[in-house]
Amino acid sequence: MLADGSSTVAPLTDAARDLFIGEQPDVEIKITTTGTTAGFRSFCAGITDISNASRAISQEEIATCSGAGIEFTEIIVANDGLSVVLNPGNDWATDLSVDQLHTIWAPESAGEVTNWNQVDPDFPDQPLVLFGPGRDSGTLDFFTAAVNGEEGAIRSDYRASEDDNVTVDGVAKEVGAIGFLGLSYVNANEGSIVAASIDGVAPSTKTVQDGSYTPLSRPLFIYVSNTFYADKPQVKAFVDFYVDNALEIAARALVVPLTGTQITTAQNELASLD
Repeated sequence: MLADGSSTVAPLTDAARDLFIGEQPDVEIKITTTGTTAGFRSFCAGITDISNASRAISQEEIATCSGAGIEFTEIIVANDGLSVVLNPGNDWATDLSVDQLHTIWAPESAGEVTNWNQVDPDFPDQPLVLFGPGRDSGTLDFFTAAVNGEEGAIRSDYRASEDDNVTVDGVAKEVGAIGFLGLSYVNANEGSIVAASIDGVAPSTKTVQDGSYTPLSRPLFIYVSNTFYADKPQVKAFVDFYVDNALEIAARALVVPLTGTQITTAQNELASLD
């Protein structure tokens, strides 16, 4: 069985796999992280059984899947507070506004906004060092839509990688660094990076679930091929297990769990496939 896509959702699917193979050790599950967009390309080509996604599938991607005869089911498996991360030594930008994020990350800021004191004159004379996901990332799409008003609209002079650990390592080493990634990476790297509040609200289980962490709260998805779910018993068993154990899996992956309503919705989605 093959799952590909989002690096934000990968730790969640990893945790699901670890629990699942404890019960069914003969099932092999390979998980790769090429980014949400690249994951959908493989999924719509019939290469993968499951697509991990940190954003919803686009209309263009739906059309591609449809043209290839790929029918699928979308399942929300957890929630996330997309986090703006700082070096622990940064004591001036612990609460940022969406407008300030736009100043930092807007396409027109490339080569122009290069120092923290250009973001706010009260900030120190400290070079900005920028880290973030690459072009195939659903996190990039979501963040840029929320902050810059258009998916993919971002300055060109930041250090991009599909591996979120590159952002973690870079921000941890540079006092003036800033990046953005899923909350699970903040929780897993406590002490190395810290999450800024956005307009006075910090990302947490409570603020993500109650919607107060805005505009950077989001659901996390898996997409399963209906054909593979019906024809491959191991795919059905794993996806069913994933949903039935969503709360324990989220706790293991350090992500924000589903609400009760979301769990019922996910279970109903799978029931419609039987």
